[in-house]
Formats: sequence, C-alpha cells, structure tokens
Amino acid sequence: MAGKKFEAASKKVDSSKKYSVDEAFKLAVAAAPAKFDESVDVAVRLGIDPKQSDQQVRGAISLPHGLGKDVKVVVFAKGPKEAEAKNAGADFVGADDLVAKIQGGWLDFDKCIATPDMMATVSKVAKILGPRGLMPNPKIGTVTMNVGEAVAAEKKGKLDFRVDKAGIVHASVGKKSMGDAKLRDNFMVLLSALVKAKPASSKGIYMRSISVASTMGPGVKIEPNAAAIAAGAATT
Repeated sequence: MAGKKFEAASKKVDSSKKYSVDEAFKLAVAAAPAKFDESVDVAVRLGIDPKQSDQQVRGAISLPHGLGKDVKVVVFAKGPKEAEAKNAGADFVGADDLVAKIQGGWLDFDKCIATPDMMATVSKVAKILGPRGLMPNPKIGTVTMNVGEAVAAEKKGKLDFRVDKAGIVHASVGKKSMGDAKLRDNFMVLLSALVKAKPASSKGIYMRSISVASTMGPGVKIEPNAAAIAAGAATT
C-alpha cells in the first residue's frame, strides 16, 4: 500500500524539472502521501570541499515559524543557572545526575545546552551525545552562560545546520501541517544563512543543487540559481 501511495505521489512531480521555490514547496506538501504529520526536509549540495578546514559550513538560525514540533531541551547547569534554565522551560536540568541518566540509556530529548563550567561533566557522555549530534557546542550557541535565552531559542525552533562529508546540508524546515507558505519562509531563512556562510576560498558554483521532500514523499528539485539570488537578496 505504501508503495502505491508513493507511486501516486511521484506522478505529481516531474523528476526532470527544476521548480521555483514556491512551486516546489506546494508540490512537496501536496505529494506527501502519509496520514501522519510528515517532516519536510531539504538537501542543499554546496560547491565546497568539506575536507578543507577553511570550507566548513555550519551555524544555527531561528526559524520564523519554528519546526512545528515540541522540542525537548536538557541543560547541564548548577546554582542560579539551573533555576534560569528551568524558568525558561528546560525539560530537564542537572549535572552528575543528568550524566547518570544519559549513561543509563535515557536520550528522550532533542537539544542539549551547557554552561561553560559544566563541559568537564558533559565530556563524560561525549561519546554518547557526539554521534547523535547532541553535544553542546559554542559555535552554535549551546555552550553559553545565557542559558535562559538559549533554552527559549531552542524551544521556539532553532535550526542547527552543518555540511556533511559529501558537501550536502540536510535539514528539516518543519512539518507538513504548517503549510507550504510557512515552510517556504523557513527554508528561505536557512538558504540566506547558507549564502552568508559561503567560505571565501570556495570557487565556482556555490549552490550546486537543492531538493525538498516530505518524509515519505518524492523529492522535488529546486532551481538553485534563482533560489540563491532570492536568498542573497533576503540577506540585504
């Protein structure tokens, strides 16, 4: 049945065509075949060499419409910072007790924040958090003394992005139920951030290819040049 639904959804998309951003998101939502609220994900292939240290592309952005889901946040903090994190809506705040919980197999959270003084404690579970992309990192604002601000940003729907070994940035821009207009807005903010993050040493075409798809739906190609120009304009 799932195969038939995907086949029917695929017929709505011309796989040889590159669509405008607006058309692509309308199609991706319309062609999402599952009954559950699918995530809508984008893949942006960049003209960089990820093996070069000066061509790493990563960052964090606040999305205008959030991610369409409840984001569970844990914080490594003590004293006044523990209270600050709790008041901001953190789902769990702790120190050694949080380490023990994670070592015991508990990973029911989406984001992890720590104050700088807690990083020695966090390092005890680095091998568990690191491979799952949950390790706090100052570059994306998850190692900070401003824990209340960081928790609030994560709860609203902060998106962390980084290029993989193949030079592709994979990211979810929300849920199908948000509708194509809000998903498009979120995507354009991500694309603007990628345009701004272009390494100075990157030569040639920067935006090589872009596609969008729901969790169970077909991929929809986006015309990368027009999208990049629109994203560049959005940054000025």
